[in-house]
Amino acid sequence: MKSTALLLLAVTGLLAACSSTRDERMQTAAGNNTPVAYNTIVNCPVYDGMKKSSLVLAQTTAGNEVQVTDTINAYFVRVRLDKDGKTQTGYMDRRCFGERGAK
Repeated sequence: MKSTALLLLAVTGLLAACSSTRDERMQTAAGNNTPVAYNTIVNCPVYDGMKKSSLVLAQTTAGNEVQVTDTINAYFVRVRLDKDGKTQTGYMDRRCFGERGAK
């Protein structure tokens, strides 16, 4: 009986520790969502989705500045840019930024 109660107490403590660690990570991740301006190193399209077959919203040229708002996955980043006086949000291949976009 004592071993069962001790095991239950240990499991409860472990679950509480994992939950608080997850909560801390979620709170600190919110501070890292500030857009960061980068210059592209090659000509790259800005897509409306995360596929190369998606609709092209804009075409950037080398040296254009875009704001990276989120690193979505291993291939794409979410960006915001000004095109013809309008702000557009889309997705770019992270290789458009060289080594800085790979981080």
